[in-house]
Amino acid sequence: MTRLRPLASPRAGATLLALAAAFAPAAGAQDVAAGKAKAQSCAVCHGPLGIAVAPDAPSLAGQSALYVAAQLKAYRGGTRKHEVMSVMAKPLSDEDIANLAAWFASIKVEATAPK
Repeated sequence: MTRLRPLASPRAGATLLALAAAFAPAAGAQDVAAGKAKAQSCAVCHGPLGIAVAPDAPSLAGQSALYVAAQLKAYRGGTRKHEVMSVMAKPLSDEDIANLAAWFASIKVEATAPK
């Protein structure tokens, strides 16, 4: 009889859970309208609908909320550095980050393959 082994140790599973919790938007705090209002200051570089207008800024429209929240928390905490984003993210609360992430994730983006 073949015995199944876990792919990761229980300790690794706990670490992954802790990381997911740290970077996930706060439950119940995702307010798309509040995120849209907060995103007005993001529009200078990332565009009013999350489509970048600055050549060195990424488009945020359609990005997963988990990804956007993780990046904003990394900028805020100093583990990810960028001259402008580090300053912009510093005053954001967890609720602000969750709302911004919800706003950018709610924007629908369509991709088409080249012909």
